[in-house]
Amino acid sequence: MANFKKLKSGWRYRLKYTDPFTQQSREKSERGFRTKPEAELAAAEFLKNVKQGYEQSDVALVEYIQNWIDNYKKGVVRKNTIKQHMNSLNTHIKPYFKQLMLKDLKPDMYQKFLDSCLGKGLSRRTVEIISSTVYGAIEHAIIQGKLERNPCKGSVIKGERKKESVEFIDSEDIPNFLHAARSYGYIYWIFFKVLLETGMRKGEAAALKWSDINFEQKKIYIDETLDFQPEHEDELFGDTKTQKSTRTIIVSTGLINDLIYHETWQNQNKNTLGESMYRHDLNLVLCKNDGNPMPKSTLFNASKRILKRAGLSEDFHIHSLRHSYAVLMLEAGADITFIQEQLGHESAKITYDVYAHISKKLEKRNIDKYEQYTANILSSTNLKSGDVWGTPQKK
Repeated sequence: MANFKKLKSGWRYRLKYTDPFTQQSREKSERGFRTKPEAELAAAEFLKNVKQGYEQSDVALVEYIQNWIDNYKKGVVRKNTIKQHMNSLNTHIKPYFKQLMLKDLKPDMYQKFLDSCLGKGLSRRTVEIISSTVYGAIEHAIIQGKLERNPCKGSVIKGERKKESVEFIDSEDIPNFLHAARSYGYIYWIFFKVLLETGMRKGEAAALKWSDINFEQKKIYIDETLDFQPEHEDELFGDTKTQKSTRTIIVSTGLINDLIYHETWQNQNKNTLGESMYRHDLNLVLCKNDGNPMPKSTLFNASKRILKRAGLSEDFHIHSLRHSYAVLMLEAGADITFIQEQLGHESAKITYDVYAHISKKLEKRNIDKYEQYTANILSSTNLKSGDVWGTPQKK
């Protein structure tokens, strides 16, 4: 039921209603009408729009984004994407906009928000991810009729896009790295060797199950990634980073032999611990001695110590092993499309863009090898100073 009051600025209506989106009780008021009938008509029109699902104003921006994630993104996009949206909302959007209403977000206000994110030292890519959360929710608000236009349109994320540095271990240093890993601990050696020989991400390797390996065809099927910090046990495994990341990769005979040995080693370990002490249900290939997943912090600390023992830069991180695999492939002359498929990139262009500068270095190395190889073969035909092979004819 609406009530009306005449003010100096004109007639005002005030009413209570249930928001069809949040199912919460809210209050709506609007003033400035010249006559009471005008105020009554506006109140009736507002209630009509509420019933049709077109209520626009009385919902906070952060509340709307949360509902957009819960009701329209969960179960539709990958779990990693949901985590990304939630991190953007809780870490950046909510602390900045607080209780700002959806209808009150203006272009200049949004631009200042993006600038403030950059001012905190966030990378351009991180700000783009944050912006995609707000932008996506606002676009949905337009579809629902809650807004007429998107105030995020026209905003800019300033500054140059920083290219991610591609750190990798040189091929001549890999034996030292693996030797240091073996002396540090067998389970770290096999974990890092698998990364070096497959290009898997650490989460993909940590989620690898014995049923994912085809020993006869020398293939490994990748369709999950391990969540190193799940909120619940049933969230331990999630989707791969992208749809293209779900893939089947071909591996070497050497790695297959290593995995056969590892399976024997693991079975002996299971027998030693006993049925009740081992996590048989997970069926993990690369895991702790008791079958539980490898903790992220343990892998991180192990890689740092192994790099130090090998006399290599501690700036390398576990993801560097994925890059090292790609570089080994390039050095071996593998086709860029094959490398793309092995790594699970969305396109060969992404693979080329990431490793373009490495490809240029390899081109120089290849021409050097060519010159060394052909030095004796072609040397007899090289021209020397003073050589004259015929005299040009005058026309």
